[in-house]
Amino acid sequence: MSRLVDLVAPPRFGTGFRWLLSSSWTTNVGDGIALAAGPLLVAARTDDAFVVALAALLQWLPPLLFGLWAGVVTDRVDRRRLVVAVNVARCAVLGVLVLAVAVDAAPIWLVLAAMFVLGTAETFADNASGTILPMLVQRDDIALANSRLQAGFITLNQLAGPPVGAFLFAIGQAWPFATQALLVAFGTLLVSRVVLPPHGRAKEADAPRSRVLADVREGVVWVWRHAAVRTLVLTIFIFNITFGAAWSVLVLYATQRLGLGAVGFGLVTTVQAVGGLLATFAYGWITRRVSLGNLLRVGLIIETLTHLGLALTTTPWVALAIFFVFGAHAFVWGATSTSVRQRAVPTHLQGRVGSVNLVGVFGGLVIGAAVGGVLAQHGGVTAPFWFAFAGSALFVVLIWGQLRHVAHADAAPVPDADA
Repeated sequence: MSRLVDLVAPPRFGTGFRWLLSSSWTTNVGDGIALAAGPLLVAARTDDAFVVALAALLQWLPPLLFGLWAGVVTDRVDRRRLVVAVNVARCAVLGVLVLAVAVDAAPIWLVLAAMFVLGTAETFADNASGTILPMLVQRDDIALANSRLQAGFITLNQLAGPPVGAFLFAIGQAWPFATQALLVAFGTLLVSRVVLPPHGRAKEADAPRSRVLADVREGVVWVWRHAAVRTLVLTIFIFNITFGAAWSVLVLYATQRLGLGAVGFGLVTTVQAVGGLLATFAYGWITRRVSLGNLLRVGLIIETLTHLGLALTTTPWVALAIFFVFGAHAFVWGATSTSVRQRAVPTHLQGRVGSVNLVGVFGGLVIGAAVGGVLAQHGGVTAPFWFAFAGSALFVVLIWGQLRHVAHADAAPVPDADA
């Protein structure tokens, strides 16, 4: 067993990384359960395509509203304590939702409100969590450490969690959310064991307290001046508009167009995870042979063709094959962009730069979800996928040349935001 642990988390990574990894994997199981159970809970209360898309929007809206503030808070306070505090709040909200669903007193407005509050809490937790890993491992080990976290995310959040969530939902609508609350609580206990070096205001207790807007500006300016990180943020924003439009009605696409039930909807996410898991094993081999810029170019083509294929097909096995390829692409993109950003950003700016990226991610999703809901309501469930294909194809042409910056990210000098 010890040899297996050493293989997954080499001793040179330190004990702190092992606590972080254990916490991440544990909470990913719970979040994966909710990944299927959340949309199913909404769909059980309404079949209005706009309301279904609104549910996705309310989960994606908090990072857009509070993301930059979360970045400032992350860079000012003890990051481990912030993660613990926010996860305790998540458990409390889940407890209220479980009770309401169990006694059949959870109308659609309460479900939507809970999703918004949970999304707000996750904005702070995810932003702070993303800054902890670079503080625990050496720079040269960041990519490998991220791959370990990503492997847990894929196998537990994307692969194992959704089918379990769909199964628990079929037994009783409150069960998946009760299970998620318990797993988040346990994951919080694990991350509380992590010991971090001094950082934020704790490191410089006598430093003058800057204004929030000044801190936000410093992070935004740094991103703008760093070519590789700027390109990644711009690309994820643009492509999440198209992705968000299509995926906001995915539960309706799977159940109505493909004819899949609740468990079948969970299978969609599982198949994507299998593709991502395959990519985890091939990632090192791929990056030794393909430049990062070309790797991202291929990924954007794959994503564009994904939308086209899903818009055309009505056959479940064809759609599942497309989801498999998309899952592999999503892992490669995520691992590449995260490692580039974490290697480039100074420790004291990790929270704010991460928050700018977060706003780009969810800003695109919010816009996309709003567009997807309107298109599905008036043009049918495939209309968002046609929009996603056309928009993605146009954006690929516009962004193509800018991806060369990413290929030289490690060689480029890191700019000073105050220069």
